[in-house]
Amino acid sequence: MNVTQLADQLRRDPRFMENVTRWEVMPARPARTTEYPSWLDDRLKPVLAKRGIHALYTHQAMSVEATHRGEDVVVVTPTASGKTMCYNLPVLSAILQNEDARALYIFPTKALSADQVSELYELIEMMGVDIKTYTYDGDTPAAARKAVRQAGHIVVTNPDMLHSGILPHHTKWVKLFENLRYIVIDEIHTYRGVFGSNLANVIRRLLRLCEFYGSHPRFILCSATIANPKELAETLIGRPVTLVDQNGAPMGERHFVFYNPPVVNRQLGIRQGAIPVTRSISGLLLKNGIQAITFARSRLTVEVLTRYLKDMVRDPLGNAGRVRGYRGGYLPTERREIERGLRAGQVDAVVSTNALELGIDIGGLDACVLCGYPGTIASAWQQAGRAGRRQAASIVFFVASSSAIDQYIVTHPNYFLHQSPENALLNPNNLYILMSHVKCAAFELPFEDGDSFGNAPGMEEMLDYLDEEQIVHHVDGKYHWSAEDFPASEISLRSAAAENFVIIDISDPAHHRVIGEMDRFTAPMLLHENAIYMHEGRQFQVEKLDFDACKAFIRAVDTGYYTDADLNINLSLLDIEKEEQLPRGTGVGLGEIKVTALVTMFKKIRFDTHETLGFGHVRLPETDMHTTAMWWTLPKDLVASVPSDTLKNGMMGVANLLRIVCPLYLMCSPQDIAVVYQVKSPITGEPTLILYDNCPGGIGLSQKAYGARDLLLEKALQVVSDCSCKKGCPSCVGPVGEIGQDGKQTAMYLLRELIR
Repeated sequence: MNVTQLADQLRRDPRFMENVTRWEVMPARPARTTEYPSWLDDRLKPVLAKRGIHALYTHQAMSVEATHRGEDVVVVTPTASGKTMCYNLPVLSAILQNEDARALYIFPTKALSADQVSELYELIEMMGVDIKTYTYDGDTPAAARKAVRQAGHIVVTNPDMLHSGILPHHTKWVKLFENLRYIVIDEIHTYRGVFGSNLANVIRRLLRLCEFYGSHPRFILCSATIANPKELAETLIGRPVTLVDQNGAPMGERHFVFYNPPVVNRQLGIRQGAIPVTRSISGLLLKNGIQAITFARSRLTVEVLTRYLKDMVRDPLGNAGRVRGYRGGYLPTERREIERGLRAGQVDAVVSTNALELGIDIGGLDACVLCGYPGTIASAWQQAGRAGRRQAASIVFFVASSSAIDQYIVTHPNYFLHQSPENALLNPNNLYILMSHVKCAAFELPFEDGDSFGNAPGMEEMLDYLDEEQIVHHVDGKYHWSAEDFPASEISLRSAAAENFVIIDISDPAHHRVIGEMDRFTAPMLLHENAIYMHEGRQFQVEKLDFDACKAFIRAVDTGYYTDADLNINLSLLDIEKEEQLPRGTGVGLGEIKVTALVTMFKKIRFDTHETLGFGHVRLPETDMHTTAMWWTLPKDLVASVPSDTLKNGMMGVANLLRIVCPLYLMCSPQDIAVVYQVKSPITGEPTLILYDNCPGGIGLSQKAYGARDLLLEKALQVVSDCSCKKGCPSCVGPVGEIGQDGKQTAMYLLRELIR
C-alpha cells in the first residue's frame, strides 16, 4: 500500500477521524530549474548527469552564482532541497581548476561530517580525479592526521576540533591556511546561544590566521528554516551575506494529520497516552510497507517504542532488524550502520530522538510520526521534513501528548501551520566568552598594537587587562602569550563539559563489551542500580553504577517492565553580589546559587498497559551545579492583594513569559537559561521569580538580565498584552489548563505592579 491509498483508507475510518483535529493537504510543487553556469568545470557535468542531475534548482543556481561573484552566501531552504550542491559545486570546480585550492567544511556533529564526506567521495570517484577529502575529528587515527594536514584538498571537521585541534596548531596546517578558498558552515540554525557565541569567536580566530597566511576565503552557509537566517549568518561570521531563500526543489503532496488521542476518563479529562497511539500508527505504517521515521522526545520513549515495533516484526528466530532505534549514546559504528540500512531500504522503521533531525541522508522516507511536540516550530518542521524526500506523496502524523502545550497545538493547528519559526540568537561579544577566545587567539598569534579581533569591541582594554594579569606580555608593540597553560583545552564550546559514563554489558562473563555512553547529568536518571536500561529495544538491568570511574555495568534481562526515575531540583543561595529595594517595594538581587539535582526514587512501569508495578529507592550522590542567578522578590502588599492560588497561577504565567522574552533580549538559546517561580523562596523567604544561567559557572546571562530587568518585564507585558488569546496560550503565559483560568489576567497585573 502506498501513502495515498493509506490516507484514503484512514479518511474513510470514522473511529480514526473522530480524533483528528485537522487534516492539512499541502499540494505538490514542481521543480524550478535552470542551466548550469558556464564557469562550472566541464568534468562535473557528465558525473552529475549519471546521477540524474541535468540542471540546477533555482536556489542552487542563485547560490553558486553569488559565490562565484565573490560574495558570502547563506542558503535557507527546507530539508532535502539539495543544499549540499550549493557548496560542493563551487568547491570542486575551484579545486579542479587549481589543485592548490583548499576548502574547510564545518558540520555541528561527527555523524553529519561522515555522511557528507561519503557523498563527496562518490562524486570524486566518479570523476576519477585526485581530490583528497578527509575528515579530521576526534576519531581520525593519529597515523592519518599528518596526511590530512599536508595533502587534504577538502578538510571536513566540527567546531570543537577546529577550536582545539586545528587553530592552536596552525603551523602544521600552513598548506591549508595559505590556500583556503572556501569555508562551508552547514546547519547554522544549530549554532545558537552559548554554542553559537563560541563558534562566532572561533571564526574570528580562523579569519585572523587566514589573514596572517595571506588567504581571503569566502563563506557558504546553509540553514534549515528559521526566522532570522541573514542576521544569524552575519553575526556568526562578522560580515555581510547574500540571502538565498527561494526554494526551487520539487515537493510531493504532503498530508499533515493532527491527532488528539481519545479521552478515556471524561470526569478527570484523562486522554489515552501518546505512546500507545504512536505505537498503533507507526505499526500501521510498518504493516503496510511504508518506510517511516518516528520521533520521540526522550531516550526512554524511543526505546519503549522500538521494543513495541520490533515485537511486531520478529521472525521465528527472533530477528527484528527491520526496526531500529536511534539516539545519542549509541556507539558511532552502530549509528552509521543504521543510517546505511535506511538509505539501502533494509530498515523499514526507525524510532529516533532529535538526533536524526539534522540533514543526515537517510534516504527517501514516506512517513513521519511525531510523538509529542518537539518544543519549537522550527524543530517540528525539520522533523516533518525527513519524510517526502522524493517527489512521491508523504504523510506526517502529529500525536499530541496530554501536556498543555501539546493540547494547545493540536486544538489550534493554525498556530502551528502559520506561525513563523523561531529566531536563532547568539552573542559573540559576551565578555566571558569573548575573553576566553582572545586568550586562545593570543596563544595562536601575538596581537599587535591596534589589532582588531573581527568586529569585537574593547580589544585594547582586554589586552591591557590580560597584560596586568600576566597572561600576555606587552613588548615592542606586541602582546605575546606568556602563561604556561594551553587556553583552548579549558574551553568547551558547548558549555558544560562533563565526562561521559561508559555502559558495559557483562551478560557474557568471558566477554565484556562497551555498548554505549551517557552524559554525567543524565546517568543518575537512567543508569542507577536496578534501573532497566534499554538499548535497541533490548532490556538490561543495571548491576552497578561506579560514579568515580564513570562506568555502568549492565546485564541482559527480560522483565516485562521498564523504569522511570524522578528528579528533584533544589536551589540554595551561595553569595549575594548585588541587592536593592526598589521604590515600589520590589526586591531585586544578583548572586551565586547552587542548583542541586537528586534522583530519589524510580517506578516500574509494565509494557503494554503502562500501569505502575512498584517503586524503588535510588541511593546516589547529589549532583551540584554552581551558577549565577538574578531574582525579583514580590512586594508584601502586592502578595497580600492576591489570593494564594491566583498568585501561584500568575507567577507561573510571568515565569513562562520571561522564558519567551529572555532568549530574545539576552541573545541566547532557550536552553541556556532557566526561569522558575517559588511561592516561598529559599533565597528570600518570600514569593520570588528566579532567573539563572543553566550551565556551570554561568556565562554572564544573569548579570545581563539584572542590568536589563526593567526591559525584560516590559517586553513580557507587551507579549501578553499583544496576544489575541482570552485566557492564556503557549505564545504568552501558557495554556489555561496549565496555569488556571485567571493566569493571564493575574500575570498582567503582577507585571504592571513590578514595572511601576
